[in-house]
Amino acid sequence: QVQLVESGGGLVQPGGSLRLSCAASGNRFLIYDMGWYRQAPGKQRELVTTITRSGSTNYGDSVKGRFTISRDNAKNTVYLQMNSLKPEDTAIYYCKATVTTQTTVGYDYWGQGTQVTVSS
Repeated sequence: QVQLVESGGGLVQPGGSLRLSCAASGNRFLIYDMGWYRQAPGKQRELVTTITRSGSTNYGDSVKGRFTISRDNAKNTVYLQMNSLKPEDTAIYYCKATVTTQTTVGYDYWGQGTQVTVSS
């Protein structure tokens, strides 16, 4: 089993910044892709950004140029730096990791989510 714990959400004014973190823990696992998704009230969960183990990134169109994903493989942690935040960025942000363990290959684990609210 692998656990993902997010942190760093909160309330911020439009134009402000936040940094989210997601740390993975467990026994004997290897993380491949990691990513951030978000879900606003009444909407489907959508891709924000992903990063491969080697550092290749992919961003949703709505966050390109404003958000940056990074990871520390030694710490099994992924980060999301969010700048120039807009009210429409308000959502619950979820971390996802694609993991191989002794018993599973390429299984997707999700964090519990962290609330980001952009409002004046």
